[in-house]
Amino acid sequence: MNKVRHIGMIMDGNGRWAQLRRKPRTFGHIKGARTAKKIITACSQMGIENLTLYAFSTENWLRPQAEVNFLMHLLRRYLKRESENLVKENIQFRAIGEVERLPADLVNAIREVTQATQHCTGLKLTFAISYGSRQEIVHAVQKIASKVQKNLLTVEQISETLVSQHMETYPACDPDLIIRTSGEQRLSNFLLWQSAYSEFCFTDTLWPDFSKEELIAIITDFNSRERRFGKTSPQIANEQLIN
Repeated sequence: MNKVRHIGMIMDGNGRWAQLRRKPRTFGHIKGARTAKKIITACSQMGIENLTLYAFSTENWLRPQAEVNFLMHLLRRYLKRESENLVKENIQFRAIGEVERLPADLVNAIREVTQATQHCTGLKLTFAISYGSRQEIVHAVQKIASKVQKNLLTVEQISETLVSQHMETYPACDPDLIIRTSGEQRLSNFLLWQSAYSEFCFTDTLWPDFSKEELIAIITDFNSRERRFGKTSPQIANEQLIN
C-alpha cells in the first residue's frame, strides 16, 4: 500500500469564495488562513512527514497592492500567533522562495519561527512564499555553475540527484501528492522539478471549504493508485511480493 510522505498543496479559491458571498477578497483570505491551520493540524495528526503549502507565488506580487499588503499581514499574524502552537504540536517550520523580497518584519518573523521550531521532529511544514519553481531551478543551476567555475565540481558530476540537492525543498523527499483546490488544473509554477512523478488531485472545492474529511478521501484514493515510476504492473507486483 502507498503511503503519503509529502503533500504539496496549492491553496486556490479564496477570492472566488468571497465573491460568491458578496464579500471582499480579504474575507476569503481570512477564511483560507483558518482552513490552512486546520489542514496543518490534520496532517500532523495523521503522521504526514512533509507538507508544503503554496502561500504566495512570485506572480502574486502583480496583484493589487492593497491585497498584497493584506496577505503579508495575514502571514505575519499567523507566524506570531501560531509559533507556540507549532512547538506544542512538534511541527518544524521553514520557508522557501525569494524571502528577501518580503517586508523586513515578516522576514524576521520567519526567522524567529524557524529557529523556535528547528528542534521539532514531527511534521515538517514548508511555506512557499514569494516562490516560483522556474526561479528556483534557475538559482539551482547558478549555484551548480558557480561550483563548476570554482573547480569544486566537474560537468560530469552533474546528475539528477545533484540538481535535486540544490532545490530549496531539499532534504525533503519529492511530493507524493499534489492537491489543488478550486477546479483549476495546472501547477502554476509550483514544484516543477520535484513533482515529476507526483500523483495529482484537482478538486472543485474552493480552499476555504476544504476539509480534513476531503483530505482523508483524497489520501485514500491516492493509496488505491498504482505508482509504477516507468515500470510495468507485473514488475511492481513482484517487488511487493519480495518486500
